[in-house]
Amino acid sequence: MLKLKASNMGKTQQKVIMSEADISRSINRMAKEIVEKDKGAQDLVFIGIMDGGLPIAKRLASMIEESERVKVPVGGLDVSLYRDDLSIRGKNIEPKRSDISFSIDKKTVILVDDVLFHGRTVRAALDSLNDYGRPARVQLAVLVDRGNRELPIQPDFFGKKITSSLEDQVVVLLTENGGSDQVVIK
Repeated sequence: MLKLKASNMGKTQQKVIMSEADISRSINRMAKEIVEKDKGAQDLVFIGIMDGGLPIAKRLASMIEESERVKVPVGGLDVSLYRDDLSIRGKNIEPKRSDISFSIDKKTVILVDDVLFHGRTVRAALDSLNDYGRPARVQLAVLVDRGNRELPIQPDFFGKKITSSLEDQVVVLLTENGGSDQVVIK
C-alpha cells in the first residue's frame, strides 16, 4: 500500500502514482481476476459509473472479450440524481443520460469506477441499479482504492490501493477523456 504525505506549506504538488504502463497492467490483472473469480465471462455485464468508470469498464470488457472470446455488454450509469448531497451540490450537478441497453436481471454486474473514496458514489450507483433490474450479484472494480471510507463498501477488484489524506485529490486521467493515461495525486 502506497502512503502519501501531505503537501508542504500549502503548496500544490502533483505526484504521478500510476503511469500508463501501471494502468494497463492493473486493468489486465483485474480482468484476469474477474474471470477467475466468476469462473468465466458468460453472465458478466460491466457498468461504468460516469464519467471515470465507463472507460475503465470498456477496457476491462475488451480484455475479457479478447481472452475469453465472449461478448461482454458494457453500459454507463449516471448517479447524479441518487447522490445523498443533492441539497448541497444540486445546482452544480449536471445529470447525464445513463446508457444501459441490456438486461441486468440474473447477471453478475461488475460495477466499475475510477476512484473509491468515501463510498457514497458507489452507494448511489447501487440505488440506481434497482431501476434497471435485479442482478444475481454486484461486484465492485475500481482503479484506485484510496481508503477513508464513510460507508462499509469495499472493492472486489482494485488496481492500486493507497493511503492519502482527506485533503488530497486523486485524479485519474485517461485518453478517452482527453488526457494521457496516468493517476496523479494533488
